[in-house]
Amino acid sequence: MTATVLVVDDEPDVVEMYGAWLEDDYNVLKAKDGGSALEQVEENDVDVVLLDRRMPDMNGDEVLEEIRSRGEDCKVAVVTAVEPDFDIIDMGFDDYLTKPVSKEDVHDTVEGLLQTDEYSRKTREQFSLMTKKIALEKSKSEAELEASDEYQELVEKLDEISDETREMVDSMSGDDYRRVLESLE
Repeated sequence: MTATVLVVDDEPDVVEMYGAWLEDDYNVLKAKDGGSALEQVEENDVDVVLLDRRMPDMNGDEVLEEIRSRGEDCKVAVVTAVEPDFDIIDMGFDDYLTKPVSKEDVHDTVEGLLQTDEYSRKTREQFSLMTKKIALEKSKSEAELEASDEYQELVEKLDEISDETREMVDSMSGDDYRRVLESLE
């Protein structure tokens, strides 16, 4: 399934450029103001939002706050000419890029956020399976566990998920790994 990326910037050339950079790999949606961005997020299954901070009417900070208050399940990368200051500490973004950015910066950011999301999902599943395994091991005998097809399937699934998360960590670049660790805090 192709991930959906929403590009939000009040400069049409920037929206078109980022869209062109991403359209070969992702489903790209575009918005040129905060209101349109919120409509896109509400109406579509958006995975990643690339969000400018400086926009007329509704700025990027307000859009981000609204996305988070609605409980939307998407990653948000702020892509802006605004140098980060201490005000970013309380903002709910997942990554922050200062313009100008390159095609590689944009691609790496989107891919890193998607990997972070997949890793988080896998580790939640792994934890859930592990707690089930532990609960069964505390209450059942060795013989009961060995005789249970359900338990054997649980162990196999847990091993599979553990291998997948290990492979994901091994394949991540330094920046991707940093994002994963930050997302788990």
